[in-house]
Amino acid sequence: MSKEQYMREALEEARKAAEIGEIPIGAVIVRDGSIIARGHNLTETEKDPTMHAEMVAIREAAKALGGWRLSGCSMFVTCEPCSMCAGALVWSRMEHLYVGTADPKAGACGSVLNVVDEPALNHRIETEFGILQEECSGILKQFFSELRKRPRPSAHRRTFASGSQETGNRRK
Repeated sequence: MSKEQYMREALEEARKAAEIGEIPIGAVIVRDGSIIARGHNLTETEKDPTMHAEMVAIREAAKALGGWRLSGCSMFVTCEPCSMCAGALVWSRMEHLYVGTADPKAGACGSVLNVVDEPALNHRIETEFGILQEECSGILKQFFSELRKRPRPSAHRRTFASGSQETGNRRK
């Protein structure tokens, strides 16, 4: 399979996330030409902030290989990993990272931070951006555009003994 075909598999994972109301990010891990693990965001579903697509895929790959070292593996992920995920990629000894689209707000593989190429760490990951970039950014743009159209839940209000009310961090 080509890089684009693997990224299409990651996009399929991202669609699974979108279908359940999660931020649509997907990842696959490849070793010796075969996909050994898949993941999509599950943070809301599992109520676990570590259940990012990359972390789900890393856990699955480690189980498939019978150990935490993922040497010789490549990850294809639709959006640039955050610092938590980038750190896990380094610690797992991932060899290559292929990214669909950059994350200018929280990307930790070159956009905001560069954890995967940090000289102070014991491992560095070859990283390539832009694989199916338009499709990868498009699924995120569509998700957030639809999210912004939804009504926001009303803020929690507290009433104090003085009779004043607080909404968020403002008293009236």
